[in-house]
Amino acid sequence: MTTTPIRTPPRAGHRPPPPDPARLRAAVEEYARAFRATALAMDEPGADPRTLNPVVHDAYFPVLLGLPPAYNPDPLVVDGRPCHLHSCVERVVVYERLAWGDAALMVAAPGPSLSGVLTEELGDDDQKERYYTTLAAGPTWTFFALTEPHAGSDATALTTALTETGTGAGAGDGAPAPYRLSGVKKYIGNAVRADLGVVFARIKPGPVGVVAVLIEPARTGFTATALPTTGMRAIGLGEIRLDGVPVDRSDILGMHLSPTRRGIVGAMRTFNRARPVVAAMALGIAQAAWDYARDHRRTLRADESGAMDALRRRLAGTRRLVLAAAEQADRDAGDGTVASAAKYRAAELALETAEYALGLLGPGARLEHPLLDKLHRDARAFEFMEGTGTMQRLNLALGHRKGRILDD
Repeated sequence: MTTTPIRTPPRAGHRPPPPDPARLRAAVEEYARAFRATALAMDEPGADPRTLNPVVHDAYFPVLLGLPPAYNPDPLVVDGRPCHLHSCVERVVVYERLAWGDAALMVAAPGPSLSGVLTEELGDDDQKERYYTTLAAGPTWTFFALTEPHAGSDATALTTALTETGTGAGAGDGAPAPYRLSGVKKYIGNAVRADLGVVFARIKPGPVGVVAVLIEPARTGFTATALPTTGMRAIGLGEIRLDGVPVDRSDILGMHLSPTRRGIVGAMRTFNRARPVVAAMALGIAQAAWDYARDHRRTLRADESGAMDALRRRLAGTRRLVLAAAEQADRDAGDGTVASAAKYRAAELALETAEYALGLLGPGARLEHPLLDKLHRDARAFEFMEGTGTMQRLNLALGHRKGRILDD
């Protein structure tokens, strides 16, 4: 089943307030349970979400993940009105619950993901039309390629290069492309199954010399190889090799913007919007582990009961922090202080809760409770998604120096 893009845009400057979080969470409960039903099967090496989970082939589901109203023929309806998940507040509510079902499948599902956030931030009208029309046509997987083998996600140290070929400004009518893209990207989600994505590359030296390129993996010189992983297997992490991939000027995001607004600045604003969502997914894993321990260990000693209650309170507190980070991202994507706090706390809590649940269920818990074993392995991934804990603490220190957070 395919969808037809709608050409009637929403009223400029008008966006209704987010729906009640409890009602929004209830609206995606069916999807969360469907994710949970295939969580263990999706954890098998080589499992493919395109064929294993029927949810990802439902034309309604990619729409659910945040297509704009103009390309959304069948939006999620909450309290009688459409909800397009355009705000970060809406996304953290939905992504937490879906991650409770299976965080790996959440990331592995079709939809805009980070590349959509970046395209919305930097793309011109034609690029957005190209991007969203492709996604609206049916389940479409995307990728976001920043990380490199020797530089990690440090955008200032990128070695992937976008070089001019000297053939002019356009690549139409069979003419050689004016640019070539060369380099290696590693640990890229959905790399081996993606239909469209963005690649960060250096076009010239200096802090404003980084650009993002919108490309399709079908192009000549693009090769993606799957990497083995212990956790979050459904994501399909891969390595991308770019060997002179042809690039047109119209593929470079943000060329209509000043050099200071595209490239690294665009990436930072994208991360500031993405980190509350990543924190919400980590929180979903933490909640899933807590729920599992509660359901499978009915009788608790006094100390165990106290520890579970303490974790419950921390889950509630972290949920409020994640929501505050999402609200801040919606107000000002240039300030990622609260987003870093939320991501750091949620990632820490996910791993701590899963470890406690395993200990609560005894020495054979990994064998007797494979879902909990998977939750623990998946929880470890959040330390590395959208920046390590060390980087988040550095962001918090910078935010403190700039007066963005309180001393207490």
